[in-house]
Formats: sequence, structure tokens, C-alpha cells
Amino acid sequence: MTAEEITQYLTELNDELRLMDLKGEVSLYGGAVMVLAFKTRPATRDVDAIFEPIKEIRNASHRIAERHNLRLDWLNLAEKMVVVEHPREVLFEFSNLIVTIPDAKYLLAMKLLALRPNTEDESDATFLIGKLGIKSRDQAIELVRGFYPNKEVKPGLLLWLEDFFD
Repeated sequence: MTAEEITQYLTELNDELRLMDLKGEVSLYGGAVMVLAFKTRPATRDVDAIFEPIKEIRNASHRIAERHNLRLDWLNLAEKMVVVEHPREVLFEFSNLIVTIPDAKYLLAMKLLALRPNTEDESDATFLIGKLGIKSRDQAIELVRGFYPNKEVKPGLLLWLEDFFD
């Protein structure tokens, strides 16, 4: 999905909520943020998000999927993501829907913890490291631990960071 398509579907989600006389919030993560906010990629496969009210937004997103011939999980409730308290910014404020994104530091912490070699995770992390001016492996690990103090930093990430900052 391109930025234009994601924006269109979120606008339609607002319209669906308005018809139900409901207010909702969608917090975007992953590739959708890279596409919409940072414009580092032309598209993403799906939209990882956490949203409220869950049932109503999920049902509305299914109606949008049917209208546009999308996968039903185009708006993917990111239940498997471990999301902790973090700064967020409003990306869109519609009449019945607020769409937020995490700040770059938090997004990088998430990207590093989930890093899979030879995927867009690497290019996303590379962009965010540059944007934030992170200069060392230790600085990157400190950022991750600032949000996720009890999460294990995997050996694969340590190796990737060593190679990256070499």
C-alpha cells in the first residue's frame, strides 16, 4: 500500500466511525510509519497498528477491505508487538478518528528488537539511526534499553550493530 492508499483507507475508516457515531484512535507502527511519516519507502504490505475500539474498527476495516479488494488484515492489529509507554505524535486528526505515530526513537527501538537481516527492517533501522544521529553500538543499545529495560538484546542484533558501526 502506498501513502496515498493508506491515507484514503484511514479517511474511509473515519467515515465508517462517523456513520456509527463513534470516535476512535489508531496508533501506527512499522512500515506504515516509514511510508507515511518518513517517506523512506514507496509502499508497505500492511498497516501494523493498535486501535480502539477494537471490534468496531476491525469490522469497519473489513468493510473497507471488501470495497477495495484488500486482504482482510490490511489493518493488522499488532497484538504480537510488545508496545510500552512511548511518545506519540498525531499524524492525522479526522472528525472521528485520530491517527498517531511513535517518535523516531521509539520506532528505532522497536525496529532493532525485531530486526531481521536482509529485510526492510535493516533499511528502516539504518535510516532511523542516521536521522537520530546515533554514533555507536552502545548508544543504540542504550536507546533500546531505555524503552525495554527487561528485554534481552539478542546476539544477532549485537552483531548487526557491530557491523553497522564498523
